[in-house]
This record gives sequence, structure tokens and C-alpha cells, in this order.
Amino acid sequence: MVSRPTFEDICTAHRRIQGAVHRTPVMTCATLDKMSGRRLFFKCEQFQRVGAFKFRGASNVVLGLSAEDASRGVCTHSSGNHAQALARAARSRGIPSWIVMPTNAPAVKRAAVEGYGATIVECEPTLEARETTAANVIDRTGALFVHPYDDDRIIAGQGTAAKELIEDVSELDAVMAPVGGGGLMSGTCITTRAMLPEALLLGAEPSGADDAAQSLSAGTLIPQTAPNTICDGLLTSLSERTFSILRDHLKTIVTVTDDEVRAARTLLLERAKLWVEPSSATVLAAMLKDTCPIPMGAHVGLILSGGNV
Repeated sequence: MVSRPTFEDICTAHRRIQGAVHRTPVMTCATLDKMSGRRLFFKCEQFQRVGAFKFRGASNVVLGLSAEDASRGVCTHSSGNHAQALARAARSRGIPSWIVMPTNAPAVKRAAVEGYGATIVECEPTLEARETTAANVIDRTGALFVHPYDDDRIIAGQGTAAKELIEDVSELDAVMAPVGGGGLMSGTCITTRAMLPEALLLGAEPSGADDAAQSLSAGTLIPQTAPNTICDGLLTSLSERTFSILRDHLKTIVTVTDDEVRAARTLLLERAKLWVEPSSATVLAAMLKDTCPIPMGAHVGLILSGGNV
């Protein structure tokens, strides 16, 4: 039985990271309300430091380390927002970080990680190469490994976004977040169930990377294989830990096509003046589908996960 964080862990994380992370705004748009038939409240994590919710979890881990552990530094393998988040959190505490990045990682993301003072170690663009290279770095440096989502401390940190959302908009009938590895959705589930026990919990996932939807439908963890979607932040598989949390709390996962994501992202920009990455737009795309099970007229909290395009 894998461990999982509690709501108390999320509250502790929230106290720990206050001052280190931004309390991002919750925004609304009358046009999108009308189009969806519901009252939508957008938690805007694209305004978070490093441009994504990932900084919450990374900060919780780094700030929670003992002085002895912190002196060893931290390491992860990532080509996306987690890489930037961990590098930025490590710099804030003045400790070293090593980020294993595949050779095909976007130059703009590599530049951002370097800008935060991390040491980048290149590897071939395969999961095996990433894991092997990270293990070698840890053996050589003694750094502590920080997984992007399969870590109670990471999940607790990510759950603080939903905590702020519910504190700011207390009367929500449903809460939805994008699903990739499941760290954000897991933290959102634990927080929402504690603060709003009767609220519906739903995930949004691209149909080209729908391992979470398949897993929940089958009742067992189905690994991601050959994902194909513009939602580059949602390409990873759930872990046993995140699957167990989503299985216990989610009503369903709404899958959306890349075309629906593109249309939703355009609407967010044109109508609400919110610039987000495709992964974030999945939640609005889901709300605009006829098959979305959230009742008309409901008040819905939507977490926009980031804005790093």
C-alpha cells in the first residue's frame, strides 16, 4: 500500500511556502460562463513563479529539507515545468541542483533552467536514459532525488492551489484540474474532499494521452504508451500513488481532442485575456463539451496549470 498525503500535510505545506510562492488570482469571464452554461472560476497558476503550479510542490520539498539534507542539493529528470520549478526553489534556498534533461528538450526551457542556476546533465530522450543518468548524478553528488509527482511532499504542495481557490470562492459545486502524472489532481482531490465534501471532482485529459481515463475505467493502472497530443505537460503516466487517490475521489475524467484544446485556448486568450499553455486549456475544453457531467448552472473551480508555451 503506497502512502498518500493528508489534508493536514497540505495545510502544513501551505504555511511553509507562504512568501515563497505567489497566491495567484481567481478570475472570471461572463462570456465563457454563458458559453458553458455554468459559473466558472479560473485559478490562474500561469501567474505562479516559473509560470506553473509546479513551483508549489518543489518549494514544499526544498523548504522542508533539513539543513544537512539541503546541503547535499537536489536532482530530478525533467524537460518541462518541474525542472524549472526545482531549479528555482533550490536557488531560493541557496543549494545546488542537478537537472537531467533529454537532448531534444526545447532550448527555451533549457535556458530557463540554466538561468535558475542549475547544472544541466544531458541524456538521450528515453525514460531509461533519464532514470539511469539521474541515478549516476545522485551516486556522484549525493543529491536527493525529487520526483515530479510521485512524492507525498510534491502532492501536498500542489494541493495548496485548490486550497487557495476554495478559500477565495467558498461555494463551488465542482472542481476540475488537468491530469498528467496526477500530482496536481491528487492534491486537488484531497483538498477539495476536506474543504467541500459534497463537491464533484473531475479531471481533464487529452484524448491522445488518456492513460488516466483508461485506468479509472478499467479499475487498474494502465501505463501511458506513445502519447500524441499538443498538451506537452500531460504526457506522463500516473503512478500507483496518484492512481489510488484519483480512483478514490474522481467522478470521471473528461477527455478532449487537440482541436478542442486549441479552440479553448483561443477563447481564454480572446475572451478572458488569459494566456495559457495547451495543458491548461483542457479544463475549459472539457467544460464546453456536451458530454461534461457537471450540471448546468453549477459553480465550477478550474485550475489553469501554467502558461509556458
